Amino acid sequence: MTAAIPQVHQFKLGSFKFTVVRDGGSVLEKPWETFGSNQSPEIVQALLADNFLPTEKLVNSYSPTLIDTGCEVILVDTGFGAAGRERGSGMLLAGLKAAGYAPEQITVVALTHLHGDHIGGIMENGAPTFPNARYVGGQLEYDFWTDKAREGTPGEGNHKSVLANVAPIADRMRFIKEGDQVVSGITALLASGHTPGHMVFHIESEGRQLVMTGDTANHYVLSLQRPDWEVRFDMDKAEAARARNRIFDMIAKDRIAFLGYHMPFPSVGFVEKLPIGFRYVPKTYQFDL
Repeated sequence: MTAAIPQVHQFKLGSFKFTVVRDGGSVLEKPWETFGSNQSPEIVQALLADNFLPTEKLVNSYSPTLIDTGCEVILVDTGFGAAGRERGSGMLLAGLKAAGYAPEQITVVALTHLHGDHIGGIMENGAPTFPNARYVGGQLEYDFWTDKAREGTPGEGNHKSVLANVAPIADRMRFIKEGDQVVSGITALLASGHTPGHMVFHIESEGRQLVMTGDTANHYVLSLQRPDWEVRFDMDKAEAARARNRIFDMIAKDRIAFLGYHMPFPSVGFVEKLPIGFRYVPKTYQFDL
């Protein structure tokens, strides 16, 4: 069996060097059961068809990202880790190696939220994967997922994942809130709804800006062209829709780039505001000149 080759994409924003790793991908059947769950299947399929996409399936990808500021090496989210490798995910470490980075070089791990596809790579073989890193995450998010009240609810599986992957490094974690800095040049903004404490990170270097939107939007057509549609994975669907509109209104108004964890790899682009929703414009050579 041939080993999968990790997909890696690098670009610069000001003096910051970004390395986006495709941790893996998955095929989702019946997209209307996840996106536009408050719409008819036919309406969801029509929007996919209008955008030259298959109507019965979609591909979801996962893009943890490393930011090298010259002073700090920050990893934003960690992918599936070892638990995902049997199904072709968990490629983060292989991708970092291909890009010339070792786990020991990571100085900060910043977490947008605590779903399994974002925290699965924190631990490896019972020990922290990034042994020299300090961790940054939301207090609200951590308190929610570690609360025993999650037991016996639909969130119990993720509760157990947080206890296994995040609780062991909690003593290294600095808990942040809206407006706090991860490091100089990277500011956290609350964008709750997908989860109670979901955050995005606003990044600025030498006057250039980018927002790492995490799971604020999870599909470049269904989430962005119809930001008010309900998404099955969003815990508070109305609040998630408000966050989508607010964050992408800001990005469109300021004409800045964004990096979305589930956008088509390499997951970076721009949005134009439309009468309804937003048009996604993937990056090409904007960062190369």
